[in-house]
Parts: sequence; structure tokens; C-alpha cells
Amino acid sequence: MGTASGTPSLATRIAYGIGAGAYGIKDGGFSYFLLIFYSQVIGVDARLVGLAITIALLIDAVADPVIGYWSDNLRSRWGRRHPFLYASALPTAGLYFLIWDPPSGWSQMALFWYLLGLATLIRISISFYEIPSTALGPELARSYDERSALFGWRLFFAWVIGSIMTVANFSFIFPAFATPAIPNGQFNRDAYQLYGMIASVLIFVAIMVSAIGTHGHIKHLRAAPPTRALSLKAIFAEIFETLANREFAALFAAAIFGALATGISASLSFYFSAYFWGFSPQQIGLITTTVFVSAAIGGGLAPLVTRTLGKQRGAVMIGLLAGLVLPAPIVLRLLGLLPPNGDPAIFWIVLLVTLIDVGLIICFQALTASMLADLVERAELKTGRRSEGIFFAANTFIRKAVQGLGVMAASFVLTLAQFPKGASPAQVGPESLWQLGATYVPAIWLVWALMIFAVSRYRLSRSDHEANLQALAVRAKTTEA
Repeated sequence: MGTASGTPSLATRIAYGIGAGAYGIKDGGFSYFLLIFYSQVIGVDARLVGLAITIALLIDAVADPVIGYWSDNLRSRWGRRHPFLYASALPTAGLYFLIWDPPSGWSQMALFWYLLGLATLIRISISFYEIPSTALGPELARSYDERSALFGWRLFFAWVIGSIMTVANFSFIFPAFATPAIPNGQFNRDAYQLYGMIASVLIFVAIMVSAIGTHGHIKHLRAAPPTRALSLKAIFAEIFETLANREFAALFAAAIFGALATGISASLSFYFSAYFWGFSPQQIGLITTTVFVSAAIGGGLAPLVTRTLGKQRGAVMIGLLAGLVLPAPIVLRLLGLLPPNGDPAIFWIVLLVTLIDVGLIICFQALTASMLADLVERAELKTGRRSEGIFFAANTFIRKAVQGLGVMAASFVLTLAQFPKGASPAQVGPESLWQLGATYVPAIWLVWALMIFAVSRYRLSRSDHEANLQALAVRAKTTEA
């Protein structure tokens, strides 16, 4: 069960963490570049691009619970998880390259189907890796404290590796492809071909490093249950039985509100950087690079908070602090307590606040992921089945299903603020900017408060987790006898 000692080595932690970089790269590309690439560079109607991305997202979200259940029950000489890891590496990397190199001369509808097909296949392929890979965590680390440390490593690499390609695009790739005909390399399709090539190689390497680096632990991992003939109805009955508990309901609700908050914040980040603060692209790029420091802060803080405060209490306190820090500069501007835009102090204030807040958010994510992992043993006592895949698949299902609602909520913020459409930063007056901030802050605080309230309903403590481990050990001895 788990590793031989229950505490993974540093090499195992790094290998396990690096694997999250594959999803980080895919997520960064889809979040920041896919829409603008197909609509502005390739020339596909933005509505068709948005429709393709949304349909792919919904199909993938529905597939996640099936993938999680399958990975919990797969019987093979490489265990339950690793066959998925190895099988997903090449298809994910190859498909990711192809989506950034669409055929030339195709019609709008042909390109729509091309984008829809590849986006769907990429999302499902990376889910075949990400869900079984994340599900390894509770088995590699069994102790209450070690799980927070392990997920801290995973989130550190997810944010760092994912951000490397985003920073590389703005700092190196796009400038290298600027030409007299296309002064901004971000609108040169050749730049995306190079990006796709580099990113796909990194995805392949990240998955293989993680699979090979954790391969030696297969002999210590749980075997799948005996083969059973189950109907689709029985499979979903088992899934719902596994997830039916108060603690999962609390994390389920928190994931919904967290996804809404992320969608609102991410969708409006450009509006605040370019319009509200008047930052240049270079300044925005510099602020983006702070994620590397933030990831180290968040990943290192999670195990410390777990040891001193416990996961639930720590998540509530870190979450509250992050919620207060996030809009603090905006609140100060609304109150007239900050110097005007253009003052160098503004840039450094926003940069420092961003660095701290993202670090707190990463710590919060590590704690809640570790809290989810601790539900595995409680469910095993109840059902007799080991179901890490189902738990983490349900979590990713919520993130994906609700992601679009956050974008929609952001559009409501802009509508309520009566923000002018199609205006450049120089054309937006101070009244509109004040209204944007005054509408955004209550909205993000409301959603964030609901998320923290949901987390506060989680009741599984350190002593509960240790009792679950002991009960399972007694059950295992009884079964062997």
C-alpha cells in the first residue's frame, strides 16, 4: 500500500510533480492563446471558435468520471495507473502540435470541425494522463502531513512549467517572428507552429519523466479489485456511492465557487492590467514572471500550514487572506489612496501583491487537494473499494464544467459596470474605470466568501485520518488471517 515507507523520496516527489507540467502547458495554451490564434491569426469567426472550445470542454468533463473509474479498476502488470500514463504521452504531444498547425486554405466550417475534433481529443487524452497521475498521490504519500507536501510539489511544477511557455511566447517567440508585414509576432502563424513544437516536446517529456520516475513504486501500490461484470448503471451507482459523503460535498461546493472566482479573475485580468492600471505589455510580462516565485512560496507553505494549523483550518485562513489580498490595490485606488497611473510605485505595488496572492492561492489549492486525498481512506472503509481516480476525476469535472460560467460572470461584471466596448485604454474615462473596480470587488468577494464557507464545512481532521488508516490496517490483517 503506497510506498514502502509511506513517505516518497525527493526524486519521487520531483518526478510526480513534473508530470503536472503537461497539464499546465496545455491549460496555459488553451486559456491564453487558442482563441486569439484561431480567430485573429487563422481567421475563424470568434463565435465558432468559442463554440468549438465549449463543446470540447463539455465532452471532456463528461468523460472524466469514466476515466477515473476505469483507472481505479484496471488490472495490468503495471498496476492501475501507469498504463494510462505511458499510453497518453505520445498522442497528447502529437495532437497538441497539430492544433497549432492547422491546414491552410480550408473553409470556416472545415476549420471549425478541425478545431473541435483536436480540442476534444487533446482534452480527453490529457485527462487519460492527469486523472490517473493525480490519483497516485494518496498512494505515494499516506500520512496527513506528507500529502500536503506532495501536492505542494505538484502544484509548484504545474504553475512553473505551465508559465514557462507563456513567458517564452511573450518574451522570445513572438518578438522573434515580428516582421515589417506583421509588426506584432503574436499575429504571425509561424510563431504558433514553433510554440506548438516546443510545447508538445515538453508535454511528452513531462509525462514520461513522471511515469518512469514513479514506475518503481508500482509494486507498493494497491491492486485493482477482482474483475466484475458491471452494467453502466452499476458503474455509476458505485461512483455515486463513493462520493456520497459530507466532506466531499463541502469540497465539491468549494470547487464550484473556486472555478467561478478563477473564471472571473482570469477573464478580467487584462482589463485591469491594461485599462485600470495602464500597464504596458512589457510590464504585464514582468508581472507574469512572478508566478515562479509564487509557486515556490505556495508549494513550500502548504506542508508548514498543515503541520501548524491543520488542513481545513489552514485552508480557511489562507483562503481568507488570499481573498483580502487579491483586490486590495483596487480597493485602495477606489478610495483614492494610491498615486495616479504612470507613477512607478503603482507597478511595484501590483507586482508585489500579485506575487503574494498567487502564492497564497497555490497554497490553498495544495491544501484542498490534500484534503480530497484524505477522503480516499474514508470511502474505502465505507465501500471496500480504493477509488482515488473517482475523487480526482469528480474534482476536475467540476473545474471544467463550471469554467465557462466564470467567463460569463465576468461579462456580467463588464455589463453592470457599463464598460465601453471596443475602446482602447486611452479612450476609457476615469468614471468607467472606477465603476469597473466598484463592480468587480463585491463580485469576487462574494464568490470567494462562498468558497471559503464551503471549505469550512469539511470536518475530516488529522486524528480522523489516522483512525481511518488504523482501521484499514486492522481490516487488512483480518482479511489475511
